[in-house]
Amino acid sequence: MDWLTDYKIPVGKTAKAVFDWMKDNLGGLFDAISAILDGMIAAILWVLQAPPALVVIAVFVALTWYVQRSWKVCVGVLLGFLFILNQGYWEETTESLTLILSACVVCMGLGVPIGIAAAHRPRLYSAMSPILDLMQTLPTFVYLIPAIVFFGLGMVPGLIATVIFVLPAPIRLTHLGVSSTPQSLLEAATAFGATPSQRLWKVELPYAFPQIMAGLNQTIMLSLSMVVIAALVGANGLGVPVVRALNSVNTALGFESGMIIVVVAIVLDRMLRVTRK
Repeated sequence: MDWLTDYKIPVGKTAKAVFDWMKDNLGGLFDAISAILDGMIAAILWVLQAPPALVVIAVFVALTWYVQRSWKVCVGVLLGFLFILNQGYWEETTESLTLILSACVVCMGLGVPIGIAAAHRPRLYSAMSPILDLMQTLPTFVYLIPAIVFFGLGMVPGLIATVIFVLPAPIRLTHLGVSSTPQSLLEAATAFGATPSQRLWKVELPYAFPQIMAGLNQTIMLSLSMVVIAALVGANGLGVPVVRALNSVNTALGFESGMIIVVVAIVLDRMLRVTRK
């Protein structure tokens, strides 16, 4: 089999050449992206950390009531956040929430328009599907290498890696929701004189809203699953104690911080779960 390996396809060398060219020629663009993301992260972190913890918790409970209209869910969210306070992980939790909220802003801001465009252009979605598959199946640690090269250490490379991993979810779910709008509804809207933009805003998006919210929910859950990986590139949050526990084989710290991540996941899932009525 030596004859086969003698003609190895230069996948790694090609990737390195592309990254080197991007680093040499697109440094200004990456600096601008880093500055914008840094500003967004700092703003969200300030909003979560500047007020007293109980005030922030009260806002989350009020948001839960606005979305769910269920006092049981509100009590569950309140107990979850109080448990986090009791364990002394409020600062780490706000840092992880900052990463999650930043990822939601970027992913939903990009994913929903791309999903709408793909639903209206089947050929575009067919061309995108292999790229989306690659983004979700390529090991997440691989994303960290170019993220470190282009953005250094800190929250920004963790956010970039998170966005690459998470972005296919809102794209696919938005595409599913919009493309599954019943043809009879679209024909009725057209018969009443609706323009394409009116059909989108008045028919397709309302019908696809549960799927879009499911995309938001998936974005949050997948972003939360990246907090430990993001900690490896200097991102603060709940991943830091997990990595520290792994390095020191500290069972107590690992289980404690792991439980906090589980509680945060449950709280966010219950807050934003939306079903079609």
